[in-house]
Amino acid sequence: MADEVPHPYSIEVSPLAKPEGHFQWAIRRSGTLIERSDRPYRSEARAHESAMEAVERMVKPGADSGRR
Repeated sequence: MADEVPHPYSIEVSPLAKPEGHFQWAIRRSGTLIERSDRPYRSEARAHESAMEAVERMVKPGADSGRR
């Protein structure tokens, strides 16, 4: 999958206050929070990469279709 997030998903990467200089991500589907990172990432790029991996798992055939 490319770096493009498939519709209707969106990824938000934001800085953390603690630990300073780290980032977290959140995935939304049609504006509703679906999943959030449970650990800090040392770079914004790594946080985005991890979020993309999570989205890919969600849209992969055979993924848990009960998650909403």
